[in-house]
Amino acid sequence: MSDPLTRAERRAATAARILAAAQVEFGLHGSDGATVRSIARRAGVDPSLVLQHYGSKQGLFALAVRPVDEVSRADAPAHLSEVLGMRLRELPPETRALMRSMLTSPEAAGVMRTYLQDRVDALAGASDAEDAELRATVLVSTILGLTIARHFVGLAALEGLEQDRIEAVVEPWLASLLDA
Repeated sequence: MSDPLTRAERRAATAARILAAAQVEFGLHGSDGATVRSIARRAGVDPSLVLQHYGSKQGLFALAVRPVDEVSRADAPAHLSEVLGMRLRELPPETRALMRSMLTSPEAAGVMRTYLQDRVDALAGASDAEDAELRATVLVSTILGLTIARHFVGLAALEGLEQDRIEAVVEPWLASLLDA
């Protein structure tokens, strides 16, 4: 028989449920459309617990949209292929929430700007090209544009795109930008 959860473990589990629910709600409705009540309902908790755990909807939003994947400096082409493949498949809730909100929420725009600049810096650092930062910025912006076109605009050519087609069409172009 397993030990019953401690109070701290129950509290952590509740906080995790609320955060996961917030990621889904922000992803579906953006920062303006999601409410503390809808997040609480999805998490199966009282709305007061959302505020107890996270202080405010804005505080919860900042945590919910925080990017979680890291850039690998070792192999930039493979990393770009992996990122592009992930962005053209289903988006994680926190990424969907951030992208849905970045044009209407200054806080989301700031989070996205920091996230993208980190990506640019990592890619530029993996290159010896004189214009490495510009090349990295174009690469990161291209992936952002493809992600928006696929998930939010719904361009038909990007629907159900398989990894082998990404590799055949997009990767050589992205790789040419990396090469000085």
